[in-house]
Amino acid sequence: MARLAELGFESFEEDDNELKAYIQEKDFSKNLLAGIECCKDLIAKNQLKIDWIPDQNWNAVWESNYPSVLIAERCYIRAPFHEEKPEIEFSILVKPKMAFGTAHHETTAQILEYILDADVEGKEVLDMGCGTAVLAILASMKGAKHIDAIDNDEWAFNNSSENIELNHCDNITAFLGDASLLTEKEKYDTIFANINKNILLQDMHAYADSLKPGGSIYFSGFYESDLTDIQNHAAKLNLNYSSHIVKNDWTAALFEKAVS
Repeated sequence: MARLAELGFESFEEDDNELKAYIQEKDFSKNLLAGIECCKDLIAKNQLKIDWIPDQNWNAVWESNYPSVLIAERCYIRAPFHEEKPEIEFSILVKPKMAFGTAHHETTAQILEYILDADVEGKEVLDMGCGTAVLAILASMKGAKHIDAIDNDEWAFNNSSENIELNHCDNITAFLGDASLLTEKEKYDTIFANINKNILLQDMHAYADSLKPGGSIYFSGFYESDLTDIQNHAAKLNLNYSSHIVKNDWTAALFEKAVS
């Protein structure tokens, strides 16, 4: 699954005898699988099956299978059709569309847990690879001064903009783009980067350049076995490892930028 995720596969279903991996048709080529040893064997034995799923109203399908999420008994992420829970400290309203980052996945949930315990009040924050902007929205609710939310996927950008408005977070600005937008040096006190290992390693220098000395950066979207690679690369950029959490092998890690 880790290898397939690096190639662009977005979700998986697994049982004792079968693994289903889903990818957008525009991103798929059978040649993608030729570089994975176990897939070569399956191809040779004619045991690899490829199905094309007919287009349909994915938002309707998504809504019908979309549960609310409660993080650490403190942060409630719900859709408009879920019941309200006014007793929960932080309640985030998300319209379920095709954007990643709804807190159902371990990586988003892990960063949300970190944010709940973090001090972001009065700070400049970056949510890199924002998906639905739930991380940015929670930071806003916890008193951040301003948050930039960036994603290179148009679905995610549009959904982020919608969710920002839904939650009345006028201190969040959404951008469509990637790390090339980060041109101002040492601008942010806190950065969230919930993407994947390859992009984290590729763009970590840009994140590090944009982080103020003493600032905190949270990485997620990779497996525990990848943590050493993340730590080694971060160390070269004066990002000191602080802690990490693991759930179902998915990992989130906190680093702090050296002051000098």
